[in-house]
Amino acid sequence: MKIPALAIVTATLALCLLPQASPAQSKAEPTLSQRLQQLEDRAALKTLVDTFSNLADTKSVDAQVLLFTEDASVDSWSEGKQVSSLKGRKQIGKSFSDYLALFDTVYHMNGQQTVELHGDRATGTSYCLVVLIGKEGDQRYRNTSGVIYRDEYVRRDGRWLIAKRVSNFSWRSREDVPGR
Repeated sequence: MKIPALAIVTATLALCLLPQASPAQSKAEPTLSQRLQQLEDRAALKTLVDTFSNLADTKSVDAQVLLFTEDASVDSWSEGKQVSSLKGRKQIGKSFSDYLALFDTVYHMNGQQTVELHGDRATGTSYCLVVLIGKEGDQRYRNTSGVIYRDEYVRRDGRWLIAKRVSNFSWRSREDVPGR
């Protein structure tokens, strides 16, 4: 009878010495499933931003505007001044199409992105280097801009969309380009 009593005392001591999570700690730590969902959401939001840029580069505006909610807004700033404020897919599409038509070459190079997830909503900041090559008269030029996108995203029918975008063209350089 001494062995079972010793086993019970040892087991009880072991359980008491194991680190125990408080109820607050248990709620604060996401489950494996929640962590996996966060990774999937972050990957989907990165893909959304990259797809936006890829479609801009090919001037596929009809597909690009479908990355926005129907009532999305896009506000653009340059050198500390607001240069445009667009509302809804139709206005966004028309403005994007008109602007991209000014250039022979459009090239977005996306960099870092940070996001904050809140269920079916998220906010994010993305950095992008945009190169635009156009022509004025007989002279070709290259316009290079550093852009910071501050986005609000919403998940609808399982798909992430851009609900609001503030584009800050924080710096720009322009130079003539040799050739035709």
